[in-house]
Amino acid sequence: MAIPTLDLAKRRTAVEAARDALAGFGEAIVSASGPELAEIMRLLDDVTSRASAARAVVTVEAARRGECQGSGVHEWVREHAPSLRQGGAASVARLASDVAGGGGGLAGTGPAPESPVGLVWKAVESARLEAGTGCAVLREAARLEPLLRPEALPTVTTGLVDLVERWGPTMMRRLRPQLLAEYGGPGVVDDLHERLASAARLSAPLVESADLTEYQLWMTPEQAAALEAAIGPLSAPVPNAETGERDLRPAGQRRVEALAEVCRRSSAAAGEVAGDPSSCPAVLHVSMELTDLEARTGAGEVIGSTADGTLLSPETLRRIACDAALVPYVLGTEGEVLDVGRVARLFTRAQRRLLRRRDRGCTYPGCSAPPDWARAHHVRHWADGGATDVSNAALLCQRHHTLVHRRRLWAQVRERPDGHGRSVVWDLTDGSYDRQLALLATATQPVPASARLLDALVGPRDPEPADPTLDEWWADPGDCWPGPDESWPEPVDHASPAA
Repeated sequence: MAIPTLDLAKRRTAVEAARDALAGFGEAIVSASGPELAEIMRLLDDVTSRASAARAVVTVEAARRGECQGSGVHEWVREHAPSLRQGGAASVARLASDVAGGGGGLAGTGPAPESPVGLVWKAVESARLEAGTGCAVLREAARLEPLLRPEALPTVTTGLVDLVERWGPTMMRRLRPQLLAEYGGPGVVDDLHERLASAARLSAPLVESADLTEYQLWMTPEQAAALEAAIGPLSAPVPNAETGERDLRPAGQRRVEALAEVCRRSSAAAGEVAGDPSSCPAVLHVSMELTDLEARTGAGEVIGSTADGTLLSPETLRRIACDAALVPYVLGTEGEVLDVGRVARLFTRAQRRLLRRRDRGCTYPGCSAPPDWARAHHVRHWADGGATDVSNAALLCQRHHTLVHRRRLWAQVRERPDGHGRSVVWDLTDGSYDRQLALLATATQPVPASARLLDALVGPRDPEPADPTLDEWWADPGDCWPGPDESWPEPVDHASPAA
């Protein structure tokens, strides 16, 4: 509030008294109560904002009188306001130059009241905005002006001033699309999105085998909205009410796992459409030594994409291949391809349909993920001789599929649901899979050498019986198995499964 009864001399005396009162303020504040601290904080903030406004007024008057001009305004501010050397001198000088250049000053007419400079200067002079924030509003107004209807500029500038006074300058960018949609000229929003589309990009880094790979991504509003719609439901935290487990994954981890799951589903769909996944460029291809695959040693190598040479652990490859299409390649001692087997779809479309009907979603205790978010998991891994049939399968969502492989968990698949309606009952004791596998191994006959390649890739399995109850559309064109007069090629040196 202006106090016209005080002339300049009296105001200067009052300012000096306030300066002296603030010196050593910390020694006196220790006696204040909690409410007094809050009250004094508000008072000091008001004094600071008014002092900042007065500092801008003085600078404008100096620029109007010619005490400093051009780049000299900045130097004048730095010389006479040493605290602004730490930051802020440029904003005060820029604003003062704009106001003084528009005929401003304490004795002048000032810039046009409805112009962006006039509206911003009024807010700074009245201590509503800091000089730096005022400059940010002017920059945003200048950016928007060519895109707005001419009569809308004062309204938009006033809206920006009100916005930043309450929320700060970072909110202006988020308001820009709304302002353009409401006050912009014809076709402005369309033109803006077209320009954004040409600037959108995704970096192509060198994929790391033993470290995280960093991508840089810039997307248009449409692309970002589509991405968020796809990964949003998959990236929400999922605490387990049944087991009491909390979802401790950080938000970033949940989001990247959701993105990977969306990509996996896209690749699977592309493979289904192609019929032969080995011919589909969207399908992941991995090469691995047969002996390493059986012994869980070494690593699988990604082939046929820009991620060529990336190494995947044996357990990761087993997890990826749980519900995938595999193509066995028999290689010679020099790595040449000697024979290529038929595409082997681990779980057929009919089997996956039966699993959806039986499990109703992820079978991990307490998980409510729907069947569309789940994949078929071999309870006894196919690389360990597990059959590819529904009695050895359980639906698991991506998160719990990874957890089951990492903790090496075993499940009992029941012919009839138990008292809780469960067809799959998990043993959540770490390492339960290995203990059960050791028990099964004592009662299992050795696998003939001629069957090692197929066993390592897809596990033993009886031919699927004809079922007249299954509709024809259940058939999967990728479910190609050797006929009665055909056989899988014998392994020569090592195999390269493409999952």
